Amino acid sequence: MSTNAATLSTPSDREIRVERIFNAPRERVWKAMNDPALIAQWWGRGNKLVVEKHEPVRGGHWRYVEHANGEQHGFEGRYAEVTPPERVVRTFEWDGMPGHVILETATLEDLGDGRTKLVSVSLFMTTADRDGMLHSGMEGGMNESYRALDKVLASMK
Repeated sequence: MSTNAATLSTPSDREIRVERIFNAPRERVWKAMNDPALIAQWWGRGNKLVVEKHEPVRGGHWRYVEHANGEQHGFEGRYAEVTPPERVVRTFEWDGMPGHVILETATLEDLGDGRTKLVSVSLFMTTADRDGMLHSGMEGGMNESYRALDKVLASMK
């Protein structure tokens, strides 16, 4: 199981780039990131997550609802590209800020030694949107989710 925190950078005034290495083969990481039953185990950081829609094909819709502290937080988007087991491009929008759409590109690189490198680039509509995300606590939540993903990956052996 990886204990590495994700590295985060801002390559432009509208982007956030995240890199993280997982101690699992690429096909296993792909499955954990694309199987609704597995997504529900790690994406919500310990909160109940309902995968309402998950259509990982070009033009397909995805929608997840996280239940936390008596509230519901919906997230959704559309898939622009799905290339198993290496790349997904999709939009991301939070119900709490409609119209603030993010374009996410996630690439899984097989490191050849049983590990996989995730590179995720989020392109925001504005610098203010990007900065708002950076100041929202997303980095801590992301690392919490990735630690939960580590556990899911280990259980899939």
